[in-house]
Amino acid sequence: MSETVRYTVDEGVATIRLDRPDSMNGLDVATKEALLEAVRRAATDETVRCVVLTGSGRAFCVGQDLKEHISILRSSDAGSLFRTVEEHYNPIVTALATMHKPVIAAVNGVAAGAGASLAFACDFRILTESAGFNLAFTGVALSCDTGASWTLPRIVGRARALELLYFPRTIDAAESMELGLATQVVSAGEFDIEVGTLARRLAEGPTMSYGAIRRSVEFSAGHSFAESLEFEASMMTLTGSTEDHHNAVSSFVNKEKPTFTGR
Repeated sequence: MSETVRYTVDEGVATIRLDRPDSMNGLDVATKEALLEAVRRAATDETVRCVVLTGSGRAFCVGQDLKEHISILRSSDAGSLFRTVEEHYNPIVTALATMHKPVIAAVNGVAAGAGASLAFACDFRILTESAGFNLAFTGVALSCDTGASWTLPRIVGRARALELLYFPRTIDAAESMELGLATQVVSAGEFDIEVGTLARRLAEGPTMSYGAIRRSVEFSAGHSFAESLEFEASMMTLTGSTEDHHNAVSSFVNKEKPTFTGR
């Protein structure tokens, strides 16, 4: 894929690993372009039934690479700094949040700024005990991006979201669990095992069912109750026609454990 974003697929699980450990997986332009390519690839690959987003070294992702940011800010092309939101961050998080398959953020260390926002767009966030989140935007006098204004209030509520965004601080793993920012907190020694266990469970599950539920939850956030019921009905019709549904019903009748193929 690239020198800074590793992409692998194993038994239906696509792992996208940010690999700039010396920069705490900061997002420079090359990395953002490679990450967008990787997320889109995972979203469209029919053999991929679950996606894991993680980082290398001691950080998950600290967001924008500020060294590159300063260099561009002082150049004659300073305007390109903020085009990156529309050109990179928005497409990345959109692909991540709307793909029709489950996504896990394996938060191996600090997730700050856009890095935290990327994690919030995932369905599950497994943290090591040393990991944490920091909504660092106002620390450099910027607004939030990468979907944080949408995802964070839906996780912790509007008032708490504003507090965390206005006054950035490191939210450790224990508090992240209390706030609902973390799905699970595990020791460093158990981290890979727990991420792998959840990823395999999802990859072996009814992929189209997961995707339909994901789409229904997202749709309901911006539509009325009646519209959401109508969309649910369309998703029920969609999943009702799948091989997985028909096989699962037969397995239930025969008192057997169903095997899902994602079709």
